[in-house]
Amino acid sequence: MTFAVIRLRGKHDLRATVDDTLHMLHLTRQNHCVILPQDATHEGMLRVVKDFVTWGEIDDQTLAKALLRRGRAVGDKPIDDAFVKAHSKYKSIWDLSQAVAKGEANLREVSDLRPVLRLHPPVRGFRAIKRGFHDGGDLGYRGPAINELIQRMLFEEGAKDAK
Repeated sequence: MTFAVIRLRGKHDLRATVDDTLHMLHLTRQNHCVILPQDATHEGMLRVVKDFVTWGEIDDQTLAKALLRRGRAVGDKPIDDAFVKAHSKYKSIWDLSQAVAKGEANLREVSDLRPVLRLHPPVRGFRAIKRGFHDGGDLGYRGPAINELIQRMLFEEGAKDAK
């Protein structure tokens, strides 16, 4: 299993440990998303930054859609199946997303792929970015509900009926 981690809160008034951990996770701005393996090291890092991010287990369909729409190569070029095939052992974005979602692979296996997905703010907004998910807010662990949030953050730019 893998985690999708999204930074919700800004840069102001951060403790040094929180700021360092967010930089190590490549979460430097709001609405940035990273895909991490589910292991003890990353879970400890997430506990440190739990008041600034939300995370949960991402499924393969949501990951494939996010990589296709918001995945970028070095130089801010969009990625496609040809890019993934040329820079990794996988034949398509779908094959890569299935392997990553199962925990069998990591996005670092694709050379020249940026580690951050820059997402839009979600359609219909957040509930509350100062409260935990189980207290009616958006922060902290949310489990499979992360997929619904990512879907809302991947809306089509030109679609008027996205809301």
